[in-house]
Amino acid sequence: MIKHTGGPAFPVTIDIGQGVEFYKGMTLRDYFAAKAMATLLGSEYTSAHGLHEGWPKALAHEAYLVADAMLKARGE
Repeated sequence: MIKHTGGPAFPVTIDIGQGVEFYKGMTLRDYFAAKAMATLLGSEYTSAHGLHEGWPKALAHEAYLVADAMLKARGE
């Protein structure tokens, strides 16, 4: 299954004189997830869920759930 990524977050086109090169960078989904993760870490998430074994994976999962919701909201 391919997730909708929202496309590149910070696309850059560079002309090096021998043609144009395009650098996609991170996806918008990854950017949204990173922002959500920072917010979750700074919130009561760690207090409510505790820092147990596997918490980084759970936190990443939550961050991507938020990112997916943000991408869906953009399309509506």
